[in-house]
Amino acid sequence: MRLTKDVRVQLLEQNEGFSTRTSYTAKNSSEDRTYTITGGELHVHATGNTSWADSRYTNDFIADDEQTHRYLFDNLQQLNRDDVI
Repeated sequence: MRLTKDVRVQLLEQNEGFSTRTSYTAKNSSEDRTYTITGGELHVHATGNTSWADSRYTNDFIADDEQTHRYLFDNLQQLNRDDVI
């Protein structure tokens, strides 16, 4: 299945509420991300920290087209693909 812009829009619309989590840990940092499909967009909530004492952060953003494409590609088997063109 090719993830054209129209296919991505359709997948986002029919998978409303779908959510996944990822974690990343390195020597001096860690990050947890929650990806949620809401309102036809991929919302990302990232929290993390580095080795500095005051370096905790929280970041919320809407994924751009490239990030959305990669997310859908990586999670295609878990998504509802019924009636996708």
